[in-house]
Amino acid sequence: MASRVSDETSTGNVLRLSHRSAQLLHLEAQGLLKRATRKARKADVSATVARMGILQIDTINVVARSPYMVLFSRLGSYRNEWLDDALADGLLAEAWAHEASFVPTGEFHYHRDYRLGRAGHWAQKLAERTHAEARADMDALLERIRNQGPLMASDFERDTPASKGWWGWKPEKKWLEAWFALGKLMVLRRERFQRVYDLAERVTARWPQSPSEGTLDENAVRQHFIARSVQALGIAPARWIADYYRLKPRVTDAELEPLLALGTLVRVAVDGWDEPAYVHVDHAGLLEKAASNALRATRTTLLSPFDPVVWDRARALDLFGFEYTIECYTPAAKRRYGYYALPILHRGRLVGRLDAKAHRSAGLFQVLGVWLEEGITLSPALIEGIAAAICECAAWHGTPRVAVEGAQPKGLRTQLKLACAG
Repeated sequence: MASRVSDETSTGNVLRLSHRSAQLLHLEAQGLLKRATRKARKADVSATVARMGILQIDTINVVARSPYMVLFSRLGSYRNEWLDDALADGLLAEAWAHEASFVPTGEFHYHRDYRLGRAGHWAQKLAERTHAEARADMDALLERIRNQGPLMASDFERDTPASKGWWGWKPEKKWLEAWFALGKLMVLRRERFQRVYDLAERVTARWPQSPSEGTLDENAVRQHFIARSVQALGIAPARWIADYYRLKPRVTDAELEPLLALGTLVRVAVDGWDEPAYVHVDHAGLLEKAASNALRATRTTLLSPFDPVVWDRARALDLFGFEYTIECYTPAAKRRYGYYALPILHRGRLVGRLDAKAHRSAGLFQVLGVWLEEGITLSPALIEGIAAAICECAAWHGTPRVAVEGAQPKGLRTQLKLACAG
């Protein structure tokens, strides 16, 4: 199948996909097209991160912290500590990528050497300013870690109030984060999701394979991230590519010509799109299936607000017609869907959103509201799929009692309650 794609593109015959096939190609590349055929295993965590390229970190814990939720959406029920173990075992590293993220250690040197991209990032600029203002204190902190070993922010006690800015962090936490952004410190492991910092060279020395010592060429790093973005997205026009790893400047069709010439990327057309799209050569077989309408979506699940499928709000709107805004930063009186509404993925479509809260001590999964998109028709398959996704997520949390308190359109709440009770 790969040879057919190669033959067609080399002769100028560009494969054409329907918009629906483009959606399914994207979801398959992200591991969200079908349910897993077996129970999750520990190795699946690092493999899933490698498939996505990056796993964004966020600390909001109303349902589950985002990185754990993103893995659940793909793996189903799994043990959260497997992600912590993958970091401690050197299979994953933490780096500034899209934002603060877990990345495969095999690709860490690209993130380490992306100097041009880091230079304009807010975390980098803030770290440089912090170092300029507190150089002596930061140097002393670094020396303490060098002599005493790994430390957490909680190892530094202070009686004075936290300062403004940097989320109200105490100075030592700001200095730790600044050294992390500057590359002198890395995250060795996490304890109760709190970072344990150590010297970068000591962290990488523990990995199964240490990163290369030489500095990569800036253009080579950018080309790698462009190719990996297209691979992770499954299909993408040029304007979608830069956001995945926050590349600057934006990626253009002209910049992709060398990757087309090398055979790394394949150009395709999508019905309704007035611009070319690109697929990574590793997805040649998947592209053939998409072109012949052979892809089928069966998975229904809940997504994190920071899932790669929806973190680029413009892309989610373009690809799925799904207008999404996370409202945890919006005043309560102005929220439309709730504090932390989760997109609902049903059989390859984003059909609505769900606001929930996990009460772990009470064993209760509280569904505050479910809102379906306009034009979505209630059907037995939809009700069954959403109810199963809610119950699967609740069981994973150890909150098996489900309470559905609100839903739209009319009749949805009653049907979901019956389905969840059954």
